[in-house]
Amino acid sequence: MADKPSRALVLYGDGLASLVSPSHSNLHSFASLSSCGFLSLRSPPSQDSIANSRTARDFAQLLDAYDFYIAKSGQTNESGCSFNPEYAVPELSKRFMGLRAAIFSSSPSIISLASDLSLSTLQLEETDSSDLRSQLLSLLGFSGQNILEASEYDLVFLHVTSETFKTLKGKSAIDWLDQLVGAILEIATAGSAVSSRLHLSVVLSYETSSDRSRISLVKEMNSDLGLLRPRQSYTMKNGKPLDEIRHDHPMLVAQWQDGVTRRDLANAFTFEEFNKNGGNLAMLADQFLHEVAFKLWKAPKYGA
Repeated sequence: MADKPSRALVLYGDGLASLVSPSHSNLHSFASLSSCGFLSLRSPPSQDSIANSRTARDFAQLLDAYDFYIAKSGQTNESGCSFNPEYAVPELSKRFMGLRAAIFSSSPSIISLASDLSLSTLQLEETDSSDLRSQLLSLLGFSGQNILEASEYDLVFLHVTSETFKTLKGKSAIDWLDQLVGAILEIATAGSAVSSRLHLSVVLSYETSSDRSRISLVKEMNSDLGLLRPRQSYTMKNGKPLDEIRHDHPMLVAQWQDGVTRRDLANAFTFEEFNKNGGNLAMLADQFLHEVAFKLWKAPKYGA
């Protein structure tokens, strides 16, 4: 644990996980420095047919606001039971000891959800990776290699989709995100003051889950032995089992803070590498924000 609270930057590549290739060296380099694993997601409600609902639904889980999102959109869960709007999620600042959070996104559904949860919403402009790196780190109180005593925010999200930079000089979103990760690592080098205070997470999700056999957290086994398999922690919340958890196409997550996170043996930002050599295995996506807030001294330790 650091001797001062961290400041967190979360780079969220929404639907970009399947686009990572061997040429994305910065993402792979970041994975090799990090603690890697998976974030399990819920199966979508049967009536969830809105075109961009996956985007908001997945992000709601990262903010531990899934029930709130489902209730607000008037949907029901997998069992056909409506969620009670009375259990609306309070503002992030009230849930996490005054946490000041912001998000860059061009998605209307993400902006709407973020506003409901008291995140400041910032406009993402087409800019190069170095300029955006400076802008993101400045909001967190980092100026070059210097750390300011005060910062505007404790936590900043950057939400990137395949649509985000279609007009940016022919670069794809995953190429641009790879460059941004490299630019940040140039500043937050191991042993620097910035790397000891910056908690950096890169989260990549899948846009589709058509191929359920290859990308699954559950290994095939004899049906009789399967009956003896204990319930996995990523399928539970607050000690209660969740029936609508899906086992395929989880989010990939890599987290790094110099001297704080434990480096594992993963050397590439891929499902196969995380599954084989990642140190974190899988946790429920709802737990993600609690884990980050703990590094910011804004929440007690969540889970084990």
